[in-house]
Amino acid sequence: MPDTKANFWIETPLSRMSRSQWESLCDGCAKCCLQKLEDEETREIFFTNIVCDLLDPETCQCTGYTERSVRVPTCVTLAMEHLEDPYWLPKTCAYRLLAENRELPQWHPLVSGDPQSVEASGHSIRGRTVPEAEADDWEFHLIDWV
Repeated sequence: MPDTKANFWIETPLSRMSRSQWESLCDGCAKCCLQKLEDEETREIFFTNIVCDLLDPETCQCTGYTERSVRVPTCVTLAMEHLEDPYWLPKTCAYRLLAENRELPQWHPLVSGDPQSVEASGHSIRGRTVPEAEADDWEFHLIDWV
């Protein structure tokens, strides 16, 4: 078990994290880049296998990260106010987990110490997506593996 002093996410509230700490919470799974449908009455989120055209499907990295919210106006640049009710984020998202006072999973790179642990555990979207420009009706792309 790693020394808890090194585990900043346990002792530092999300609102007090440095920019580098905040960014390191992202495990690189890219589940947040999956397009979603929401039932407006129940707020239930339905994930699709459709991703933004800025996402590189091989690296699961945004090819326009710094200007993503300008190039894709619907892209959310995650901030503290989004975590007041993070129901729309994937259930395994570190930001959501910490906002809900839950622990990071063992496969999270901050816990495992291995950036490949996300892929090895099956939590990466690599090889499972369709670019938005190539997708037809989103309802045909609903998934249950998020």
